[in-house]
Amino acid sequence: MPLIVGRQRPLSRKQVWVVLVVRTLVDVHAQRQVPITLFIVFLLLYFNTKSTVKTFIILLAVPFSAIGAIWFLYLLNYNMSIAVWVGLIALLGVDAETAVFMLLYLDLAYHDAISKGRMNSWDDLREAIVVGAVKRLRPKVMTVACMLFGLLPIMWSVGAGGDVMKRIAAPMIGGIITSFLMELIIYPPVFAIWKWNFEVRPKLKQPGPKELEPRDIGEPVHA
Repeated sequence: MPLIVGRQRPLSRKQVWVVLVVRTLVDVHAQRQVPITLFIVFLLLYFNTKSTVKTFIILLAVPFSAIGAIWFLYLLNYNMSIAVWVGLIALLGVDAETAVFMLLYLDLAYHDAISKGRMNSWDDLREAIVVGAVKRLRPKVMTVACMLFGLLPIMWSVGAGGDVMKRIAAPMIGGIITSFLMELIIYPPVFAIWKWNFEVRPKLKQPGPKELEPRDIGEPVHA
């Protein structure tokens, strides 16, 4: 049979079915990695914070970042693939990292107000949380800006592997943007509601001294 340059032989029906089965198995395997990764992230966060409530607050960033990732993939007209799943898995780790620092600054401001005896009302709690959120604003902006500056050039990459890298970076870019907004807008109110209902208000209702005792950041908190 003569060699035809620049033209490939069409696949037979059997070969097409083999390709479809292999792709389906690979996609199913990739989809299973996301919940497994999420569970591992949950365990690591729990071992770090020693608090189930804090762990779930940190994981609130996951659905908000997923919204941004999916919308960005939709705007770019990217289909779900192995590269996209890899980007989503990497986004889980980035969300957890940035959310931990946000919660840490809020916790530090909260315990600092307690140590100074300035935690006797809702206004005191709100003021402490505002101070913690403001302190976190500049580091948060710098962190997100550095990640975006590193990922955005990939979207203009060409050559071998460029398409794959674009699909890895796309969900991370969209997710980082929405996660950044969520952590600055949603985290402080959620933190305030939790602390007020389970620590500050119950303590104020008790007879005797009304001041809360400062607690080590690493000590478990059970709501």
